Amino acid sequence: MPKYSVEQNIPNTMTSLLSSRVGLLMKPDVVILESDASVDEATKMMREKNSRSVLVSKRGEVIGIVSKTDILFKVISQNGNPSKVKLREIMTCPVLALGPSSTIKEALAVMDKHGIRQVMVHAYAAVLGVVTREDIYQSMETLSVASEDTAISGTPACIINTKAIAYMKDLSKFSIVCPYCQSPFDTKDGL
Repeated sequence: MPKYSVEQNIPNTMTSLLSSRVGLLMKPDVVILESDASVDEATKMMREKNSRSVLVSKRGEVIGIVSKTDILFKVISQNGNPSKVKLREIMTCPVLALGPSSTIKEALAVMDKHGIRQVMVHAYAAVLGVVTREDIYQSMETLSVASEDTAISGTPACIINTKAIAYMKDLSKFSIVCPYCQSPFDTKDGL
């Protein structure tokens, strides 16, 4: 589970999670290495920090990113020597970044559009952290399980998405209305 860095209020619905700022799931403890560092150095730092990627910099400015996948496909599968291959040789650039006021939904949209698994969060020239698809999905899964637990424990939880209902019914023909979403039902069993 990610470390919660900026906001400590964990949302209790999927909608509130997706509209939360990226700082909620951002990992502030990122690995940043100079572009002439070896893949071997990067791998050691990634293991120490339990990170899936390393940001690559040149004279203090982030210019690229190297992920575990990059190392696997661009070095290991090509029989490259991790102690001789430099990060600048396998990095992906430019690094896609979002500001701290961006939402988790916006972060997912950027990741989906560009087929990537992490996005850097920055303010001006400062790297604040990284948000990963994996951390977002873990939070979604946690919320989903919590919702299922609530429903199983007997707490009323309406599962009908009223926005998905495309037609209107004559409410006078129905005797029961859901107290949570106002959807009409013929019988109490239907509710």
